[in-house]
Amino acid sequence: MAATLPPPRLLPSGDSAVTVEFSRTIDDAANQRVLALDKALAASPIDGITETVPTYRSLLVHYDPGRIGFDALGEKILPIATQPLPPVTKARRWRIPVAYGGEHGIDLEDVAKALNTTPDDIVARHVGGDYKVAMIGFTPGWSYLSGLDKSLHMSRRQNPRLLTPAGTISIGGIQAGIQCLAAPSGWHLLGRTPVRTYQLHRNPTFLTEPGDRVTFFAIDHKTFAEQDRAAEAGEIIAEQVVA
Repeated sequence: MAATLPPPRLLPSGDSAVTVEFSRTIDDAANQRVLALDKALAASPIDGITETVPTYRSLLVHYDPGRIGFDALGEKILPIATQPLPPVTKARRWRIPVAYGGEHGIDLEDVAKALNTTPDDIVARHVGGDYKVAMIGFTPGWSYLSGLDKSLHMSRRQNPRLLTPAGTISIGGIQAGIQCLAAPSGWHLLGRTPVRTYQLHRNPTFLTEPGDRVTFFAIDHKTFAEQDRAAEAGEIIAEQVVA
């Protein structure tokens, strides 16, 4: 185990799930452990496990209690969770276009004022980041990103909005995010992307997955409108980078 992490804990989550917790806070080393365990269980399935859900710091494991019990499952999971991390493999990389500011990023100027800088500087810092999809959650396709520049860390809004647009690119706390569907949010809205990380009748339905890498680049609002129409028709606008 990494020296900075405590041993993983097994926490009952109802009568048919267990949470394998690697940390009590958002931590990249813990997230590496989460994703490694998720991949290991997918590669060598344990009879009785029905689904796994990776998060920033823990893996939720659903199981059929008629096939395996909590204690027996824990005895199988813990040795896997504590084994050395496998060699790092190349992750998929995506370049995501973003229309910053104006009607698409209504908090950009306020964020710049709060951080005593300019909107252009905020955009430059945001597009200069190299992000990792740490987890998918809240709504389908909502990609939670680690790797936000520390200079952009700021508290969430005091007054959350009841509805924010699909495709919103936002920051909150130490996190960045790609919001696929219209939803409530207390994060700061920097821009919008035409990319659909989730589209029900498209193949693939989900574009991003935990462990993917993401970078952003700026587009103008006219380009956003054109690409948004194409994305609505099922076109994948994000650019997959081949290393």
